[in-house]
Amino acid sequence: MPAVTVDDLSKLPRVSSTLPSVAIDRREDAGVVERPVRSITTAPAGIEGEGFPVRRAFAGVPMADVDPFVHMDQMGEVDYAPGEPKGTPWHPHRGFETVTYMIDGTFRHQDSTGGGGVITNGATQWMTAGSGILHIEEPPEDLVASGGLFHGIQLWVNLPAAAKWTAPRYQDIGANEVALLASGDAGALVRVIAGNVAGHGGPGVTHTPMTMVHATVSPGSRLVMPWERSFNALVYVLAGRGGIGPDRQPIEAGQLAVLGPGDLVVATADRHPDSRWSSLELLLLGGRPIGEPVVAYGPFVMNTRAEIAQAFEDYQAGRLGRAPR
Repeated sequence: MPAVTVDDLSKLPRVSSTLPSVAIDRREDAGVVERPVRSITTAPAGIEGEGFPVRRAFAGVPMADVDPFVHMDQMGEVDYAPGEPKGTPWHPHRGFETVTYMIDGTFRHQDSTGGGGVITNGATQWMTAGSGILHIEEPPEDLVASGGLFHGIQLWVNLPAAAKWTAPRYQDIGANEVALLASGDAGALVRVIAGNVAGHGGPGVTHTPMTMVHATVSPGSRLVMPWERSFNALVYVLAGRGGIGPDRQPIEAGQLAVLGPGDLVVATADRHPDSRWSSLELLLLGGRPIGEPVVAYGPFVMNTRAEIAQAFEDYQAGRLGRAPR
């Protein structure tokens, strides 16, 4: 899992530098609370686009628990043979933002506003659909010809009603732009893609206040992350096994933990990982809940059924843009 790696974590800023200078077992006395685990669910497998495998990370989780997020797929991990890589055809979106984070492999994006580019190991494309856009995601021709590893995440971030009609926007976030931090024990690499962690901001520009982090926790290490109290907290395991929360509740690849209120997100990697993964790979998400009605149907996320019907009508009339020839 390449993403972004660092040879010497001890040279990076430490996440723990902004925490109160109290012992771990005295945090409650100091008013600092580790977020407890409210639920753990296992993501079912599915097929997306023209046939690439995904895991539906939020399946079975109440929408109120993931607000302001709507949907998330873990794409792969799959090792394609030559000729096998697949993508999606041209399709519309309205009312939210799509965030595609490529961990391993290469994907190409193109949209009807002229945005686009190639995203690869550790890069992110952040597309604000807003009032409406068409886009396509597909592997480059050379990857189709050669095959290879493919692993990434696509996250849907809701927009509040007041921002659903904003103009579409595209952000190309290179792997070298993410903020890199180390855990307090230098046993975890923390990549801040969006939001703010311990005073360090990620490059993603978001309409909805949120944080998105990819952390690699080495065997036996403990990750202690300060977390905005007004945000919710979700932890999805991309690979490996470990414990989550103050009780170190067991969690493994393909599972999502919804955490309760508090100030810190805490995760521990197993001391003896399995033969496939040497580390615990986590995607940490949090945002300020929007708290508005959500009506999601197909590629549209709106507030009412009438707005969904209008989105389909606008798409069929070509008002969401047209695919280039």
